[in-house]
Amino acid sequence: MSGTEPGSAEDPIAYFLQDIEYQGKTERTRSAYERVLRDFEAFIEIKYPRANSLSGVSHRGCMAWIHGQRDEVAESTLATYASYLHRFYAYMAQIGEFEENPMALVVEQMDESIDVDPTRREISVKEMREFVRRIEHPLSRAMILSLLKTGMRAGELCNLDLRDLSLSTDAIELNVEPRPQLHGKPDSIYVSPEPARGRTVNGEERIDSNKRRRPTVVPIDGDLRRALIRWLAVRPDARSPAEPLFCNTTRQWGDRVSAQTVHHTVERYARERGWYRTGGGASENVTPHYFRHFFTTYLRGQTGERGIVKYLRGDVADDVIDTYTHNWGDRVRDIYESNIYRLE
Repeated sequence: MSGTEPGSAEDPIAYFLQDIEYQGKTERTRSAYERVLRDFEAFIEIKYPRANSLSGVSHRGCMAWIHGQRDEVAESTLATYASYLHRFYAYMAQIGEFEENPMALVVEQMDESIDVDPTRREISVKEMREFVRRIEHPLSRAMILSLLKTGMRAGELCNLDLRDLSLSTDAIELNVEPRPQLHGKPDSIYVSPEPARGRTVNGEERIDSNKRRRPTVVPIDGDLRRALIRWLAVRPDARSPAEPLFCNTTRQWGDRVSAQTVHHTVERYARERGWYRTGGGASENVTPHYFRHFFTTYLRGQTGERGIVKYLRGDVADDVIDTYTHNWGDRVRDIYESNIYRLE
């Protein structure tokens, strides 16, 4: 493979290196890419001769090479190596030289955005259920259950508007048409990546940002549905034309809640439970982010469906999100409803 004419597509690595040179990459960067890619190429020639060329390598071949590096380099270096391979394959697929990018799945599996920190406080579903049952205020209960049941971030919760909610009930009348993305998806929440601090979305300038990489439709189960109906029955009239889902009920009556408000709410109930201590840090304290960790860890362990969990979190790549977007009703909702913990 490496003995063909440099810069031709017959030598994919040389072809790629020449293109990134045209893109302005330094010699040092190109040398780093070449060292990693040639090492990978040699590994494939020995271990997977039937692949015939780099274009025929499967994701298993990529994973095998990465696994072989674990005892040789630090995790940060390993992540760099993986990014080099990922960019190489993504580029070759983009220009049509390769049919697919086998590193897409590997990078998803290596994604460090899923928090699996083993030093965090361990809370059982039974303990979390007891925690939730003590929360009586409709707004606090709806917000905390929304965090626990969807895995969304505090800022994403604050940026929800009534149009982001599809709720099948005769108990209340929302008077707001759900987004088109929710049509045919009853009892669901749409979480958008669009809102950002200082950006005007749905007629309102936002004070919190969504860090979500992709739009996501998350099912609403019975627990969350009841909490939302109870909240909406007493929700004050919103001051914003965007009609935020969660509004303040004390100071700043009717204004959209802020991420700071959500954090203070969670902290107050966590302190009462003995789950929060000033100076305790992430390993000890229960915060809105802890709920995201709890959601991720439980569902991933319960279902074994890493892709669906990543879809629900909104941090999944295009090739995977297309699968779950097109099969949302049959796949995502069924697996979610069959496995999500009950907290009431």
